[in-house]
Amino acid sequence: MSRPTAVIGSTGKTGRRIVPRLLEAGVEVRPLGRSTEPSFDWEQPDAWPAALAGVGRLYAAFVPDLAGPGAQEAIARLLEVAADAGVERIVLLSGRGEAGAQRCERLVLESGIPAVVVRASWFAQNFTEGMLRPVDGVIALPAGTRREPFIDVDDIADVAVAALLEDGHEGRVYEVTGPELLSFSDAADLLAASTGEEVHYVALELDDFHAMLEAELDAAAADLLTELCREVFDGRNESVTTGVREALGRDPRPLREVFAQAVPASR
Repeated sequence: MSRPTAVIGSTGKTGRRIVPRLLEAGVEVRPLGRSTEPSFDWEQPDAWPAALAGVGRLYAAFVPDLAGPGAQEAIARLLEVAADAGVERIVLLSGRGEAGAQRCERLVLESGIPAVVVRASWFAQNFTEGMLRPVDGVIALPAGTRREPFIDVDDIADVAVAALLEDGHEGRVYEVTGPELLSFSDAADLLAASTGEEVHYVALELDDFHAMLEAELDAAAADLLTELCREVFDGRNESVTTGVREALGRDPRPLREVFAQAVPASR
């Protein structure tokens, strides 16, 4: 490829794994985020043409979530800028079971730019790097006893890189999950076994979850996360898919392996 591949969200969970994979493949990479040069901020669309100038392929991870307010308008504008820049392929990270995210997916797939959607279940690394890290040994979420096929973010990165670099993926929606359904209580038990520390899952009511978020986040973020939980924890995601195998020809990693690798490095 004669033009660089841009990674929007280059310091996020997926982006910081995708960038080194592309570099190892000999690809020129343009990491993009608020602190990069050129910079990319989802709230500053006037700067997007400069950020995407000369880009050949593009990976996009939207913040805060494709199901949130304003996401469709932002994605529509991104597609206009990408088309003007002559972008030849887009890979979009999406969320599983989110109606708003799927509307954004359709915009990308129908844009006229060859595109691939990576539609992911809950990240396994949320328990070690993100919002589900235990606080005082507790993971609290309004998921009840619902089960999720937690996906290794390294598997997501591998799928995204394949979609960026290889032919034959265009037009596909890869719905990627881990290989097994686990409750959040199951996940807490696996994390406890990996760390040797007590970890417990507490099933919150939605109102209590919202109040907990309001104590730490702004009202808009608390509303968004609460509504996302209300939407996706209705059982719609209680199934595993073959998305990783379809894209890579191998099975995804189970949660216990993700924890086994991540926990020693975090101590």
